[in-house]
Amino acid sequence: MPSGSHLDSEQTGCKLLSVKIRVDSEVGMVDRVLVTGVSGFIGGHIAAELLRRGYAVRGSVRSQTRAAEVRAAVTAAGADDTLLEIRQLDLLSDEGWAAAAAGCRFVLHVASPFVTTKPKDPDDLIRPAVAGTTRAVDAALDAGVDRVVVTSSLAAVQYAPASSDHIFTASDWTPPDRRDLGAYVTSKARAERAAWDIADRRGARDRLAVINPGTVIGPLLSDDPGTSVSAIQQIMAGALPMVPDLRLPWVHVRDTADAHIAAMTSETAGATRTIVATDPSSLIDAAAVLRERLPEESKKIPKRAMPTWLTWLASVFEPQLRDNRWLIGSAQRFDHTPVEALLARPLRSIPDTIEETGRSLAQRQLI
Repeated sequence: MPSGSHLDSEQTGCKLLSVKIRVDSEVGMVDRVLVTGVSGFIGGHIAAELLRRGYAVRGSVRSQTRAAEVRAAVTAAGADDTLLEIRQLDLLSDEGWAAAAAGCRFVLHVASPFVTTKPKDPDDLIRPAVAGTTRAVDAALDAGVDRVVVTSSLAAVQYAPASSDHIFTASDWTPPDRRDLGAYVTSKARAERAAWDIADRRGARDRLAVINPGTVIGPLLSDDPGTSVSAIQQIMAGALPMVPDLRLPWVHVRDTADAHIAAMTSETAGATRTIVATDPSSLIDAAAVLRERLPEESKKIPKRAMPTWLTWLASVFEPQLRDNRWLIGSAQRFDHTPVEALLARPLRSIPDTIEETGRSLAQRQLI
């Protein structure tokens, strides 16, 4: 990488807030970025990419017991962890947020509530999502950062009232108070609204940018596949006798990471939300890609596709299908133009991304 440059060859089309990492001559520190949720799938990839580009990263975790795991993950991703600092932050506690944001030029709020199963009380997911976003945005603005980027979700877009031929854009908003939405969707819709409300109230809308990723997959940095990659994991493990007709808006985790970093530095990204997702493709198609490209790992992959009607019936009894039944036979479409303009390149190939995900799962013996 050229000395002092933020850019790689894929991002030269962006107009940036600054094309060089600022160096403090007294302490020899480069620009520091607070990345919350650095132990997560997306957060880990963002941290690794920032370190590769020469930034100092202050990452937050729920517990310091994850610190060694984070360092091992970013090192395995080819990044030097010398400029990585780990802080402990809790989405439901004020402690440490001001100190974590202090001295940072940018804040990327990627952390989301941690739940292993669907909560009985939706507020167990909604409350920390909103509270954590509120703390992150307030702390960032209090610290005077140039830009705070919030990781929202495509879920905060795709439940907007729309016709069947509608192409969803950043102008579409999931109503945060719809009663028929699950806890996850509601948490994302309300947390993003909270971020914009804070920015508007403080006259800092141009200092906020939001990324709305779809189903994020790609190579793992640890043995935790997370929620999104588990769909590929379950196909490869033969968790169901047939592949259900769920259609997901896949996106490569590195595209997601690059979009966060581009939104952090692009002059035109302030006061915008950016969809980072492809039009949905089915688990059936994903299974076909895995069988073709990873034949040595295809023994457990179901060869039969579950018809749409049977997928609906199975969703009555299978919790994961039930929680995602709105994706059965989904034909939604999304505007990719803004994210490709932000990245100055197309999004990565989804078949290639599925293959890369499958190889990563196999190498880690997670299937």
